Amino acid sequence: MTAVTTTTHTTTSTSTTNASTNTANTSTNTGAPLAPLAEEETRQVRRRRRLAPGKRLPATRLVGPAAVLALWSAASAAGLLDPGAIPAPWTVLETGSRLWTAGTLPDDILTSLQRAATGFSIGLVVGILLALASGLTRTGEALIDGTVNLNRAIPTLGLIPLFILWLGIGETFKIATIAIVVYIPIYLNTHAALSGIDSRYVELAEVQGLSKLRFIRQVVVPGALPGFFVGLRLGVTGSWLGLVVLEQINATSGLGYMMFQAQNYGQTDVILVGLVVYGIFGLISDSAVRLFERRVLSWRRTLSS
Repeated sequence: MTAVTTTTHTTTSTSTTNASTNTANTSTNTGAPLAPLAEEETRQVRRRRRLAPGKRLPATRLVGPAAVLALWSAASAAGLLDPGAIPAPWTVLETGSRLWTAGTLPDDILTSLQRAATGFSIGLVVGILLALASGLTRTGEALIDGTVNLNRAIPTLGLIPLFILWLGIGETFKIATIAIVVYIPIYLNTHAALSGIDSRYVELAEVQGLSKLRFIRQVVVPGALPGFFVGLRLGVTGSWLGLVVLEQINATSGLGYMMFQAQNYGQTDVILVGLVVYGIFGLISDSAVRLFERRVLSWRRTLSS
């Protein structure tokens, strides 16, 4: 009996010891190693937050123009700017309101918008078609790419005298010039994006037996969209830059014509009204392209997103 009791107590003690050891090991496994891991993960998250630009703030692109406007207003109020050379913002606003009430400013804006939209649309279509033909076929690349790069090397504004001789001084030559200014950046960036598509995607499409149309729709178009949007933004900006110059050459209407007439009469406030309108339309169009780009490329995870 004594031996059995001793054995029983020994077994019980051993079980208690093992249970305590297991409890200690469990607490050690769940407590001590997890704390350093959690700290390391926290450090990694903080490190990632330091490297990333941070959360996107609303209307951040308006901060720069607002700061310029504030400096302009402060300098004008302090008398640091010559009113004859750079009128105050409120003077420009008053002049713009007067021109709008008189009806001249709305007509000039509508004429400029029509020219820019028509030239931009033609340049957009031509740039996309040429980029697809050159980027997807060797024959198209041989015939198109060198010609477009030669056209890019020639200043577009230098073609104006030749276009006037060919097309006259009407709307046709203005729209054709804007179209050339637009199609070149769209073609270059789209063609570069097509050429940069990974060949492994092409091999995968061949293994999957995709048709030419499905290959273009599922592989080519998604792969070329980022480069296309870069060219699109440059084309939008180029359409406004070309319009400013063209409307001051043998034009009878438009914002550029209004600014040219104001130059002859020394009306600096009217010139600034035209520049402000050009700037507003350029900012709005570029913001619209960026918004459309974010919607279309919402599947991408980039530094800016």
